[in-house]
Amino acid sequence: MAVRLNLILSEDLHAQIEQCAATPDDKALLIRKALALYLEATRAAREKDLGLALFDRHSREIRTEIVGF
Repeated sequence: MAVRLNLILSEDLHAQIEQCAATPDDKALLIRKALALYLEATRAAREKDLGLALFDRHSREIRTEIVGF
């Protein structure tokens, strides 16, 4: 069963979504995927006491740690 939600986004966030998605369907898919990724990452981090970071693929060096999720 699907649920419809209405969201109020900042202009900056809306502009970022516009840059990544060509059609309204693409926007909806982008938001669904981003939300699913965020929820899975936070669940895994909490259950396993892990952090979230962006790292260099070659050196495996952490470049950015993401906090507050």
